[in-house]
Amino acid sequence: MNTLNVQTTTTDRQGNNLTPEMKTYYDRALIRFASPKLVHARFGQQKPIPAGSGKTIEFRRFSPLPKALTPLTEGVTPKGNTLNVTTVESTVEQYGDYVTMSDMLTLSSVDAVISETQNVLGDQAGRTLDTVIREKINAGTNVQYGNGKADRNLLVGGNADYEANDYLTVAAVKRAVSTLKRNNATPFKDGCYVAIIHPDVANDLTNDPEWKAVKQNVDPKDWYNGVIGKIHGVVFVESTEAKIFRAGYLRDPETLTQGDPETLTVASVDGKTITVREPLTESDRNYLGGKSIQIQGFDYLINDVTPGEAGSANITVSEALDASVTAGAIIYPSGAGANGRDIYSTLFLGQNAYGVTSITGGGLTTILKQKGSAGTGDPLDQRSTVGWKATQTAEILSPEFMVRVETTCSY
Repeated sequence: MNTLNVQTTTTDRQGNNLTPEMKTYYDRALIRFASPKLVHARFGQQKPIPAGSGKTIEFRRFSPLPKALTPLTEGVTPKGNTLNVTTVESTVEQYGDYVTMSDMLTLSSVDAVISETQNVLGDQAGRTLDTVIREKINAGTNVQYGNGKADRNLLVGGNADYEANDYLTVAAVKRAVSTLKRNNATPFKDGCYVAIIHPDVANDLTNDPEWKAVKQNVDPKDWYNGVIGKIHGVVFVESTEAKIFRAGYLRDPETLTQGDPETLTVASVDGKTITVREPLTESDRNYLGGKSIQIQGFDYLINDVTPGEAGSANITVSEALDASVTAGAIIYPSGAGANGRDIYSTLFLGQNAYGVTSITGGGLTTILKQKGSAGTGDPLDQRSTVGWKATQTAEILSPEFMVRVETTCSY
């Protein structure tokens, strides 16, 4: 819940009885503000929210039919075929928020304020629901790393030699496209696949000489908001909400103060035990338990942490440390690239790769409460609220119809 302080003096009007026309108007306005943020929802199989069917929604995948290579016999009706439909069930969840507006005495006289509030709430709703979808579809297993690397923790960036970095290149785009074509993924409009790309990654891709040589412009009127161009049969849609895999913390973030180092340093190694140069507290021990660390490009699962002062605190891992791990080596949190560098996901998509619930038809609604509405705990008629509520889920339907390309970027 948030608060919006607005002062007005108008005529009192009790209740929360919106006409159906007003309710429809505000719902449409909210959806209009939310829709531009729902980039990850645009390219999924849209499914209406089922009425009266609980929290489960069904997406359907139709498997392709085999080739009909048997010649027909004159006058004989062939046996025919049957559709193979796979049902993928998903559980929907509700999300929402609202703001409280002080002394909003009538709905009609503050319509402009409510409209502006819906703009803010619609933006929030769009970013929230887009994140729900993004997290689901970025869990796919069809992944390509940088310029052919074997895993995320090997991806590097920031090298003086630009070519030595794992930034997104046209060559990586071609590899992703080849995978989609090999898997018979169906393109979208004009025979093109779609890629959702972060602006930081787009900066590197568009600096590739091959992009500049081949890239074709796309009229946004004919495609989607955020299009930056297309190459090798892929239209690139830019979004700041594209997934970024970031390393976590090495110590309890609740206890860190400004100036504390974000990494740890190896003081000495004894088998599976690392003595670190920094102090570790009991809180750090509880925080690090069961997590992983990265040293010299290798990930290690933490078995135990022994708190202590600088030079006496220990971290014990589940396997013997590589010979490259010696005094002075930097310890990074795992989950991102080499040396804890952020990893960016660029999703290459064909049709029906995943399904999402539609935000129309009740999927996203506006909730308005005028001052003094029953049950609002407003005995002095001082508060009104405007909010939104949405029912959302997403599910990968055909993992072979999408490719997640993970790279670093030059920022």
